[in-house]
Amino acid sequence: MTPAINSAKKAKIPFTVHSYPHDPTSLSYGKEAAEKLAIAEARVFKTLVVQLDGAALAVGIIPVSMTLNMKQFAKSAGVKKAAMAEKEDVERATGYVLGGVSPLGQKRRLPTFIHSSASSFATIFVSAGRRGLEIELAPADLAALTGAVFAAIGEMR
Repeated sequence: MTPAINSAKKAKIPFTVHSYPHDPTSLSYGKEAAEKLAIAEARVFKTLVVQLDGAALAVGIIPVSMTLNMKQFAKSAGVKKAAMAEKEDVERATGYVLGGVSPLGQKRRLPTFIHSSASSFATIFVSAGRRGLEIELAPADLAALTGAVFAAIGEMR
């Protein structure tokens, strides 16, 4: 069990765990998950940790087919500037390694923003806390567990 799965169990929300054989040479963990689980990329969301105004950290959850729009993210977070956080800061704050960062069960609860497209699906997939492991749950449940808000924070590649 990962902290993400334990968090969902403790909250008593409906969820399904999906695993697949992770290829360490894969260039995109999210796209690999979509491909190996035969799910549309629009339903597989990646968890990105962002540094706000050079200090605090926040989480952005966007479809793997999108890139994070830093200007939109900063605006949603109510700050002037947003940039990708350093690997060490991500791992220290979340307790997860890159490629397996889950929005659930993080060491520290960070402000979280979910791309607004998530609400158009009954369920979405996010990392369950390990490469090769995804958790499927309702977007509203994800938002409730993480204290997230829905926002337009991504753009198509």
